[in-house]
Amino acid sequence: MGKLAVLSLVAVALAVFIGERLGTLRHLTLSHRELTKNYLPNCQLIKGIEFGAEDITILEDGLAFLSTGLKYPGLPSYSEDPGKIYTLNLLDFKPKIESLSVKGDFDKDSFNPHGISVYIDDKDGAIYLFVVNHPQGKSQVEIFRFFDHENALKHIKTIKHELLHSVNDIVAVGTESFYATNDHYFTNDILKSLELLFSLPWCDVVYYSPETVQVVAGGFLSANGINISPNKRHLYVSNIMKHKITVLEIQKTTELSHVKEVDVGSLCDNIEVDRESGDLWLGCHPNAFKFFLCDPNDPAGSEVIKIENILSEKPRVTQVYSDDGSVIIGSSVAAPYRGKLLIGTVYQKALICDLK
Repeated sequence: MGKLAVLSLVAVALAVFIGERLGTLRHLTLSHRELTKNYLPNCQLIKGIEFGAEDITILEDGLAFLSTGLKYPGLPSYSEDPGKIYTLNLLDFKPKIESLSVKGDFDKDSFNPHGISVYIDDKDGAIYLFVVNHPQGKSQVEIFRFFDHENALKHIKTIKHELLHSVNDIVAVGTESFYATNDHYFTNDILKSLELLFSLPWCDVVYYSPETVQVVAGGFLSANGINISPNKRHLYVSNIMKHKITVLEIQKTTELSHVKEVDVGSLCDNIEVDRESGDLWLGCHPNAFKFFLCDPNDPAGSEVIKIENILSEKPRVTQVYSDDGSVIIGSSVAAPYRGKLLIGTVYQKALICDLK
């Protein structure tokens, strides 16, 4: 066989392979999915949120924390200002956001907050806010103590570790301990793209404490949101590119055992758990192909999904909200509280809606 024939066969094989990979990627990103609008009553944009509220968590007394201004590689960033943490009191007659000041030895100019989690110390009631931070594109975890009367955060500690190399979200389980997800295996941008193209399920969940740092679960094709059940026995992880929520049981050794996976039919990002019912609330990307393209003339939509009775044989998965991008673009979190729902986005606006 001549060289030209060999080269032709190689070119054809390569074209077939690339075509197959791109077809798989379009499937994983749900590129052909179109949304019909499914709105909640009395939805209003939250004034002052213009550059994303990627993650939101709400205390039992109705005080919400919002992580804003994330600058993430490959996605738009419409502000050069550092990211901020805001609060929003849902018990106020007309809730409005307030920016938290940051005290202590902390570089506020490079603050790039991503996932957040709150831990309340049973001993003294102290409130700690854990924040995934990406200064200069790196990954680290910041621990702050929240002082309500001052509306301020005091920086306590920065945590860096080689296993925490591409952290997306976090759930705190102690004053200095947490579980965290890595949304990529590689740190190099080109290798990250190849990781997605080849559908490599190499992402993981890491447990951190001052005494122990270890990978406790793996096999994720990008692990994004993570949260814990009200009884602290189970972790929920978004296997986002597989359109599934993975349920893991926490063992006495802090390691995790696989329980089940629940199909959600969307690329669900952050996970919030109703502390009373145990229901999961998910901010999702219904068409991640559009989300990655970031075309203002054909914007990505938004979707909120709720999972009831996730540990049962037949969990109930329902769509609570959907929008084609005309209201909000790229929903990443949905946090309920007493008949209200906060919906945040990666880089755009945020909504507050009534659930009834």
